[in-house]
Amino acid sequence: MDKFGSVTERIAWSINEVSGRTGLSQAFLRKEIKSRKLLAKRAGRRVLVLDRDLRRYLGDDPAN
Repeated sequence: MDKFGSVTERIAWSINEVSGRTGLSQAFLRKEIKSRKLLAKRAGRRVLVLDRDLRRYLGDDPAN
């Protein structure tokens, strides 16, 4: 078990990580965040995209 209990999946990704995993540029992702098409949260100076919001954006969310 890890330090968060039973949580083993990522719940948030940095812009750099989203870019690397999707092939979309960081500039494009920031534009999508600014236009509110892709939702993101701030954690201090970091911008994080919640996993559920990324899945929704990519159309891979079974709840939507």
